[in-house]
Amino acid sequence: MTLLHTTRVRRRRLGVATAAAGLLAALLTAGPAAAVPDPGDSPVRQDITARQAADTRAAIAAGDIPDVDEVVHSDNVEHLATIPKDALKGTNSDLAFQGRYAYAGNYDGFRIFDIGDPASPRTVAQVLCPGSQNDVSVSGDLLFLSTDSSRSDDSCNSTTQPATEKSSWEGVKIFDISDKRSPRYVASVETACGSHTHTLVPERRNVYVYVSSYSPNAAFPDCQPPHDGISVIKVPRAAPERARVAAFPVLFPGDGPDGGGNPGGPANPGVAKTTGCHDITVLPAKDLAAGACMGDGILFDIRNPERPRVIDRVQDNVNFAFWHSATFNQRADKVVFTDELGGGGAATCNAEVGPDRGADGVYDIVGRGAKRKLVFRSYFKIPRHQADTENCVAHNGSLIPVPGRDIMVQAWYQGGVSVWEFTDSRRPREIAYFERGPLSADTLRGGGSWSAYYYNGHVYSNDIAKGLDVLRIDDRRTDWAKRLRMDELNVQTQPDYFRDFFPFRG
Repeated sequence: MTLLHTTRVRRRRLGVATAAAGLLAALLTAGPAAAVPDPGDSPVRQDITARQAADTRAAIAAGDIPDVDEVVHSDNVEHLATIPKDALKGTNSDLAFQGRYAYAGNYDGFRIFDIGDPASPRTVAQVLCPGSQNDVSVSGDLLFLSTDSSRSDDSCNSTTQPATEKSSWEGVKIFDISDKRSPRYVASVETACGSHTHTLVPERRNVYVYVSSYSPNAAFPDCQPPHDGISVIKVPRAAPERARVAAFPVLFPGDGPDGGGNPGGPANPGVAKTTGCHDITVLPAKDLAAGACMGDGILFDIRNPERPRVIDRVQDNVNFAFWHSATFNQRADKVVFTDELGGGGAATCNAEVGPDRGADGVYDIVGRGAKRKLVFRSYFKIPRHQADTENCVAHNGSLIPVPGRDIMVQAWYQGGVSVWEFTDSRRPREIAYFERGPLSADTLRGGGSWSAYYYNGHVYSNDIAKGLDVLRIDDRRTDWAKRLRMDELNVQTQPDYFRDFFPFRG
């Protein structure tokens, strides 16, 4: 049994809860316009009861939870740096990496950091381009940005506009980042229902982009039901301005008005109706992908990237409310799916909600080829209860590549950053963590770690409210990963770490 120690003893007994012009990028010269929050991932601000606020303050006084904004962590984690928000004031979102650079999405645009010295990241550029979620990925000299709020046009100067208007735009924007100090907007592709997230399937000449979006409505001209698949964009590297939607493969065929996905309530109370996918993770070395699709988890074959083929599909109508994201282990015989109970805006890491809801689901992949099946093994949830004023639920994470072990780091919003092992898929356990105390003891204010990813020896966490955090893990179980150096990392495009990157390179 491994014991974790914190900088402060916490008994964790808190258990009370109710549950351009044209196509030019605007490099920032003034404060950005506000982006429209997206219901899938937008933490909210709400009042809580006087009893809940009193319980939170009492738990802080007793040492059961950290004080407001207090930083605590296990002894094997070191907090190296926090880089606060600057000109981009919106919600911080996803991260991507390339060489010595980190790319941080924000609902108002994106920010480029030089992380050559991880303890002292420097801002290289900030690009104003409002449009939630601004999920970000990079490949070569191209950066891809998801827009999932209805805009007046595809420029970075657009304003919000109802999705009921045919002229409204949502989709993927493409930037040339060959000059890191001055990214250049070069193309856009409109996609049905926008782009909540996207996933790259890179080839030598082209980059395929799997676009996840959902929630169609008969009143939306560009987002009509049934929306039972994903948009596949083909982007020629030499001519990104020729990017186009190449296919819309149906993943949930069916005769109903919403296709054949999970019907949700009332048949399955508390479960999201499947009207698209939220996030997809691909493992190109194995020609595999895993889709987290609202009410369904799927495993599919991507040997033909324009025509992915579903191998298996699973549901959990007892404990999973919203299938949010997926992570393969290195051997591709396991998948971790996350459940974003409450849409990221609720306090679900408490005794009342319990250990199985708003958690990760660990699945083994058994069988071979087209007969492979996803088999549920266990749930994992952080073992520290959070306050009723803290939005907390499973969110974005990545593998920490270690031979013979399955270890990942993961964001939990105001639950912080957790490092946990699922080598034994039936008995996952936490081995390290980092978190802050609540943003408020009196109000549920959205914040915490949106994405926490391991890259070249360090963990980078994009905190919704605070900024970019840099952590270092010193633990014999993860130390091997420090030897590995990657040239590029988009977490939803999982590399074969031990094939693609020689561990002693550089």
